[in-house]
Amino acid sequence: MYTTGMTFKLKPGCYAEYKKAHDVLWPGIAAQMKGEGVNMIIYAYEDRLFLHAEAPSKEHFERGQSGAETARWHAYMATLMETDSAGESLVEDLEVAFVFGRYANE
Repeated sequence: MYTTGMTFKLKPGCYAEYKKAHDVLWPGIAAQMKGEGVNMIIYAYEDRLFLHAEAPSKEHFERGQSGAETARWHAYMATLMETDSAGESLVEDLEVAFVFGRYANE
């Protein structure tokens, strides 16, 4: 199993729209991730978001995050999140600090 953690920051005042977008996730995005066996949870703390995802493999995770509809989704999310000078969302991979349970057995 592949797991990953990431963090990113919302632009001020964008949490409600971000939350609403995810509450009504585009069906194609959901189908793509489900088809690749991706499970994901995103936590919010103030304007900082923390994503944890797992998939059967890194390749499954990457395929679950690919395609034209996903590219449009990421462009939309970039309007809500802090971005670099090229307009790409600033996403930072998190370092594993502790592992327990089923994750430790991998």
